[in-house]
Amino acid sequence: MLGSRIARDVRNSTYRHLHKLSLSFFSRRASGSLITRITSDSDRIWDFVASTVLEAGLAFLTIAGVGLALFILNWKLACIVLLPIPMMLVLTVYFHSKMHGFFHRIFHRWSLMTSVVSDAIPGVRVIKAFSQERREVDRFMDKNQGVYDSEVQMIGLWTLFGPVLQLCSQVGWVLVWIVGGLWVIRDYGKPVDQVEMDAGTLMAYVGYMYMFYGPIHQISHMDRSFNRAATSVQRIFEVLDTEPTIFSQVGAHKSKRLQGRIELRNVSFSYDGIRNVLKNITLESAPGEMIGLAGPSGGGKTTLVNLICRFYDVLEGRILIDGVDVRDYDLEALRRQIGLVLQEPFLFHGTVAENIAYGNPQATLDEIIESARAANAHDFIVGFPDGYDTMIGERGQTLSGGERQRISISRAILHNPSILILDEATSSVDTETEKLIQDALDRLVANRTTIAIAHRLSTLHKADRLVILDKGDIVEQGTHEELAGKEDGLYAKLLRMQTETQSIVAIGE
Repeated sequence: MLGSRIARDVRNSTYRHLHKLSLSFFSRRASGSLITRITSDSDRIWDFVASTVLEAGLAFLTIAGVGLALFILNWKLACIVLLPIPMMLVLTVYFHSKMHGFFHRIFHRWSLMTSVVSDAIPGVRVIKAFSQERREVDRFMDKNQGVYDSEVQMIGLWTLFGPVLQLCSQVGWVLVWIVGGLWVIRDYGKPVDQVEMDAGTLMAYVGYMYMFYGPIHQISHMDRSFNRAATSVQRIFEVLDTEPTIFSQVGAHKSKRLQGRIELRNVSFSYDGIRNVLKNITLESAPGEMIGLAGPSGGGKTTLVNLICRFYDVLEGRILIDGVDVRDYDLEALRRQIGLVLQEPFLFHGTVAENIAYGNPQATLDEIIESARAANAHDFIVGFPDGYDTMIGERGQTLSGGERQRISISRAILHNPSILILDEATSSVDTETEKLIQDALDRLVANRTTIAIAHRLSTLHKADRLVILDKGDIVEQGTHEELAGKEDGLYAKLLRMQTETQSIVAIGE
């Protein structure tokens, strides 16, 4: 009961803390490693508390009681019984340090093996498309072999520890037999009141000695369970001791509804602290304005919107929303008023209705249907056998790309954000689906401050202003007509390249 309760609380605390950590934490760690800390490591703590702690408590009580009996029977022999104990302690400490290293290595390799599985299962479509099943099996077998090799090394050390410890206790056992036996022979035939040791007392003493050494061996062999639990606790505390780099300040500003005025003042940012992805960016958007971000890959477009959402904090400069620095807003309150529609929408395992209402769990079915209609998603949803109660497979793999995107837009419409960010929202769909999505987006962006990232430049024609980024700098600003008219401008160059590509594709078809 106690072990289960502790394991439950550890899982809850670790998972809760994970959600407080910043994106930078997750970008540096394999998902498999984090999964095993919440699942396997917490289970090892349960096993230690539920069984090992109880057994150790009983063993210590036995040692104390039997030790007292040994001293009462004959304190001199009791001192001989204690002679091997220092050596047994030294060996236990030595093997403990060795075992601790082995368990760290095993758990690390276990995480690597789990990471292979957690990567492969969501990407099974790509694996099958490229016929790489054998390769993925080989990857798993390689990591699994690494776990096996580490376990074999650990077991080899463990099997050596038992006999060595047994040898130490045998030394004490032999000494008691020799010394006690000599005392029995010496006192043989003496009057009872002069006898220090008789055969009956020696046999009783030997029995107590076995009862004394047994729990010591038991405790020493618990070192394996202790090391497993200690390593798991250490791995869990690596997560719990990690402080979030993005958090709400004390007395943070909470706004019920943002107007949507965004200002970037001399903003610079770097992921690694060496190369600046954004360099001294200054930009302002009015409430309700639609800003289109375009430019070559790696120009800093996605980084810019990540900073507005405060997934990261700026290295230099300030970002203000409605005149307040984003770092002074309550983090949850800020993000509740920012809607995201991504290039690859993420859908959770659950019903269509649950996915649409993810940002607003209290929404009624009528509100869900209304948002689906606005996103041009209602017609295909009601075509499913269970309609809005249709279960979506993990990551929405049972739906087409256009269907996933329209459910994502439905989610954003129901969320009703003040600021909307579109990150390549129509780049991976066909022309017909793009029209449906674009029509839904037109409804979504109405009366909202919108920042739209697009490589398909045709989707930015309706933007009030275009901002062209290249290598972290703003190189051009203006309307579509103004920038398209600059023959030597970067936007005009990108537009010509895209037109030529579309022409080649049309000829090929």
